[in-house]
Amino acid sequence: MPAVPTSVPQPGRTDPTLIRNFCIIAHIDHGKSTLADRMLQITGVVDGRDMRAQYLDRMDIERERGITIKSQAVRLPYAPKPDTPGGLLAPDGTTYILNMIDTPGHVDFTYEVSRSLEACEGAVLLVDAAQGIEAQTLANLYLALNADLHIIPVLNKIDLPGAQPEKYAAELAHIIGCKESDVLRVSAKTGEGVEALLSEIVAQVTPPKGVKDAPPRALIFDSVYDTYRGVVTYVRVVDGELNHRDKIKMMSTGAVHEMLEVGVISPDPKKSQSIGVGEVGYLITGVKDVRQSRVGDTVTSSIRGATEALGGYKRPQPMVYSGLFPIDGDDYPTLRDALERLQLNDAALQYEPESSGALGFGFRCGFLGLLHMEIVRERLEREFDLDLISTAPNVVYRVAMDDGSEHVVTNPSDFPNGGKIADIYEPVVRATILSPKDFIGVIMELCQAKRGNLQGMEYLSEDRVELRYTLPLAEIVFDFFDQLKSKTKGYASLDYEPTGEQAAELVKVDILLQGETVDAFSAIVHKDNAYGYGVALAGKLKELIPRQQFEVPIQAAIGSRIIARESIRAIRKDVLAKCYGGDITRKRKLLEKQKEGKKRMKMVGRVEVPQEAFIAALKTSESPGDKTKK
Repeated sequence: MPAVPTSVPQPGRTDPTLIRNFCIIAHIDHGKSTLADRMLQITGVVDGRDMRAQYLDRMDIERERGITIKSQAVRLPYAPKPDTPGGLLAPDGTTYILNMIDTPGHVDFTYEVSRSLEACEGAVLLVDAAQGIEAQTLANLYLALNADLHIIPVLNKIDLPGAQPEKYAAELAHIIGCKESDVLRVSAKTGEGVEALLSEIVAQVTPPKGVKDAPPRALIFDSVYDTYRGVVTYVRVVDGELNHRDKIKMMSTGAVHEMLEVGVISPDPKKSQSIGVGEVGYLITGVKDVRQSRVGDTVTSSIRGATEALGGYKRPQPMVYSGLFPIDGDDYPTLRDALERLQLNDAALQYEPESSGALGFGFRCGFLGLLHMEIVRERLEREFDLDLISTAPNVVYRVAMDDGSEHVVTNPSDFPNGGKIADIYEPVVRATILSPKDFIGVIMELCQAKRGNLQGMEYLSEDRVELRYTLPLAEIVFDFFDQLKSKTKGYASLDYEPTGEQAAELVKVDILLQGETVDAFSAIVHKDNAYGYGVALAGKLKELIPRQQFEVPIQAAIGSRIIARESIRAIRKDVLAKCYGGDITRKRKLLEKQKEGKKRMKMVGRVEVPQEAFIAALKTSESPGDKTKK
């Protein structure tokens, strides 16, 4: 393994012309974490004996699932060799500083990607040479082009037997508008072509631009919470210099703090005296209040600081809402603190308190998608030792009443019951689906079943097609992606973005237990799917709720109209066991007495729904409305 060059420029004293800031854009499982591993090895910042796969993925969930959830920044010193093919012939002994940001690939973590792009001047577009570009990678590519980043197209996994580099190089050249010869070929697994890629990054990516003597300005692109040291803030310095023990000011809040530590990530935190123009590093101020360090804020000096803040990030709009409730009510304060800390680490998460008659106190949380929701819940349970119930995911509806008033509904329990409803509007997304041409028929069939409208179709190559649909977001958040993958044998990829709203015939389906509404099971569904949803959920609850001493009716209703019913039979004691013959009237008398007792019990008895029933009924692995259609 190459050793770290001796002439490594020190943080804060690096000539900005020797700095290159870039990120890696790729789909899940296209090899970006493996490529990052090879770059760490080639530049020598990680010893061979300390090296492990997915080195930059720090969370257990990331390593278990093999996906990147958090962007990770790392500083790489690199001295190009004169004999590196196709790269820059640098003067002997010149060492460049490459600040690399490894970004997530899933559509639910696009906000992480957009923040990373703001800290870079270039992007490596990494595509699997055996699969070609995916819809989500295409969406991230457009984000990078909008941010005016220089794109370096790279085909990975060229060592695979099924790799078709020539075919997919032509596809990439067509999309980006470059020559096929400009598309680099690498194998992150074997290390082939990675040295040439590093050299091309030095040659093609422009150095950061900034004024060295201006008042310091740095953009916060990420923050994490450390139990012992408080908030750790990751910044990209645009102008000036941030020095150890400086007094700094957060421009949005006006809060002033003293910097206890400043440094760079290489790949572990390394203290320095200062960080200057174009550098990516971290700041520690000892602040324990997580609200003091907002992502997208500008850091400057408290004395003679900058007057104009840098352009921050557009706050992401949640696409999916779900309620999170602790199984043990005493855990509510712990859940509140946990969400506050997690929001620092994941700026796309939004939440507000809510209460449910069935589930008690909890929080209504907004997520960017189903995977985002799943990851947040898993992180809360693992990192903060909580047991949680999450309600079925739903989207935001706008309800216009006849009297001209409007209601924004993020929770089915907020759906207006009184007054006449004029129109209900649901969010719509523009979906892009990339697939081999053999699956066009089944994709169209699925999208039509989910109330989609075809907007256009385009062939990217001879056998790859791009379909563009508008679809209601509510149809996507349940199981659309799973069905798309199963119907196309895993070959199709999906990306979507919000594109407004449309009026739709929607109804609220309530579940009644013994005549009482259980708010946790209410849902807003399309009129055509209401019956299927009601029948499926009533049937599921019949299996999950234990039998009582009296008969319990489970009803699904739209307003006052019952659309489905199941009954849980009463547990009956055999009162005739002691009758050994005798007149039939004796038996009848005992049965009538039992009947009266059951009636009285039904009047005073209350159905207790066990927690297991809530958890099982609210599982989002399948859409109840589709279950009855099979």
